[in-house]
Amino acid sequence: MKKIAIIAGGDSSEREISLLSGKNIYESIKNEYDVTLIDLSKKGWITSEGYIIDKNDFSYTDNKNVKHTFDFALIAIHGTPGENGILQGYFDLIGMPYSSCSRESSTITFNKYLTKCMVKGISGLKLAKDIILTEGQPYNADEIIEKLSLPLFVKPNASGSSCGVTKVKEKKDLDKAIKEAFTESSAVIIEEFIEGREIGQGVMIVDGKAIILPITELISSREFFDYIAKYTKGITNEITPAELPESMNEKIGELTLNIYKALGCEGIVRVDYIIKDKKPYFIEVNTVPGMTAESIVPSQLKYMGISMKDAWKMIIEQKKYRNE
Repeated sequence: MKKIAIIAGGDSSEREISLLSGKNIYESIKNEYDVTLIDLSKKGWITSEGYIIDKNDFSYTDNKNVKHTFDFALIAIHGTPGENGILQGYFDLIGMPYSSCSRESSTITFNKYLTKCMVKGISGLKLAKDIILTEGQPYNADEIIEKLSLPLFVKPNASGSSCGVTKVKEKKDLDKAIKEAFTESSAVIIEEFIEGREIGQGVMIVDGKAIILPITELISSREFFDYIAKYTKGITNEITPAELPESMNEKIGELTLNIYKALGCEGIVRVDYIIKDKKPYFIEVNTVPGMTAESIVPSQLKYMGISMKDAWKMIIEQKKYRNE
């Protein structure tokens, strides 16, 4: 039986959601594999039984002095260090196969501005106008508003779950929004507001076969699909599959797959869009999407008739990890 490590937690604002994702994944595959849930943080890398992980080879020794190693690492950390390439680089160094995008791909996709630069050439994909600010860089509020208009969005350039994101409606609120975004990231991206229908679509490629999940529409009672809207029951109505014309379903499915390939993604990924005037605008890509009971991708898998267990089994058992 394969020994699987599920790594959750981290130190970002998404820590609690990551822990929930990790537990949900654990419950889905615990009868299929020998699974250990690991809480990773700056305080230490600790198994659910309280054993400390040896970072030299990603192992642990139990109270009977038995050493335990792993065959595969399943990354469930949203944000740093599980979604930005840091953890992937560590696993590359020790030769441990893992579930998510590569170190290079994760580094790019965690950077919203770089990601937009990488996908802007994809036919049929629209992008919101933007301005990027680095920490300490002077800016002119009037020039920003002249280029992007109001309202606009201020976002940390490297963060997830809409942490630190503000919809700015008035000039007087811009400075505060930028300062808040800088608490989450060393760079800030400011984007024009695109009004339309917000959707998300999961995708994965296993052994060369693309599995494109149904589209989910997100209708929130809040200003936008923020952290509270994402993880509080009753705030957002998630419709799977979204009520869209078949031609739009096909177009977005093609875009999602092309984005996945262009960014060199691996594992289960979710791509988010806004549909305005029948045109899909790219929002972002989530390379370690939420796997809680309230998350989008599990709902899409369920609609497809794919259990969480089967989805992760496909990823763990694919040919590249079978030493064939």
